[in-house]
Amino acid sequence: METTARSLDLRNLVPSCAGITVFGLAFGMTFPLLSLILESRGFSETVIGINAAMMPIGILFFSPLIPVISGRLGSRNMAVIAAFLNALIMLAYPVFDSLEAWFVLRFMQGVMISTLFVLSEVWVVRYAGDKHRGKVVAIYGSILSLSFGAGPALISWIGIEGWLPFAVGATVLLAGVFPLLMIKNEKAEKQQEHSISGIISFSRKAPMLVACVLVFSLFDAATLALLPVYGIRYGLDISTSALVLTAMIVGNTVFQFPIGWLADKFPHRFILTGCAVLTAVLLVLLPFTMTTVFMWPALVLVGTFGYGVYTVSLVMLGSRFEGAELVNGASAFASFWGVGALVGAMSGGWSMIHFGPDGLPFHLALAYCLLAVGLCYRSYSLMRSVR
Repeated sequence: METTARSLDLRNLVPSCAGITVFGLAFGMTFPLLSLILESRGFSETVIGINAAMMPIGILFFSPLIPVISGRLGSRNMAVIAAFLNALIMLAYPVFDSLEAWFVLRFMQGVMISTLFVLSEVWVVRYAGDKHRGKVVAIYGSILSLSFGAGPALISWIGIEGWLPFAVGATVLLAGVFPLLMIKNEKAEKQQEHSISGIISFSRKAPMLVACVLVFSLFDAATLALLPVYGIRYGLDISTSALVLTAMIVGNTVFQFPIGWLADKFPHRFILTGCAVLTAVLLVLLPFTMTTVFMWPALVLVGTFGYGVYTVSLVMLGSRFEGAELVNGASAFASFWGVGALVGAMSGGWSMIHFGPDGLPFHLALAYCLLAVGLCYRSYSLMRSVR
């Protein structure tokens, strides 16, 4: 649909970014923390991957309900409730310290995470305005990635033993509530405009956006859950393996602004295609750099272009949709992120078992390669239709 002109709203944009940044630190801790604990207890890559998949299952299950519930409660109130429940879940991990319980807890955490990230992304693309949306979304992604990257770095410092990492995560989540309280609590769309079926209709309107989210989420979940394990398989110690993930996230932190600038200047589909191609190439080259000094710049560049796909997808979402359709679109992003992440967490572990450690980057490279082909075909089809 065509959108009306929107201007930058710093009053709501700044606390929105601040709140989700604080949450990002806690979430960035959770993925490597639980994976490394399970690894230290002798569980296989398959078990680790399936356990990590419970979080995206929770996201997939709950995301279609977010437009309806936020329409009733108000988006700010819903986000505050989710933050409090997330903190309780973090403290529940050491209380219910068993693999079976962690399957349930990670599912519940996925429900809460879907709420926080869907609403935060709606706020960011809505309050960023039209003129500088690409740059604002890139800054948002960079700040969020910095907090994600700080999570694994924090784990390398405080370790994975005992209550301490879980208590730190819960404290950080509670701190994130305070910025949320500064956001104007309004029902931006009427409740009756929201429906679960809105996600299906959005997917029909923007199929390539959905494909971008699916591939990115496969990449995101597989690397968050298994990249530290990948480092261990190459002989790195636990601290260095956690920093391997941090190095990849640094690419999202440092270099997203140029990608956002390009998205404000050039057709979005061209930028998406370039990011997909470069990510595929770099993932193929990654195994040849492991344990060498070139490992670090390779990881940074993989993060730059791999996450760049999602940055540009968010820009496209904000430029094409508004109102109830924007919330439906963000919920669709989360739902399809859940699908891709579910596949990514499990297929990543499966690929490492059947093809060795390098099965992880190779199967992710294949996904990005297929995305690039789809984007090229879509661009070609649109060009022909214009003629």
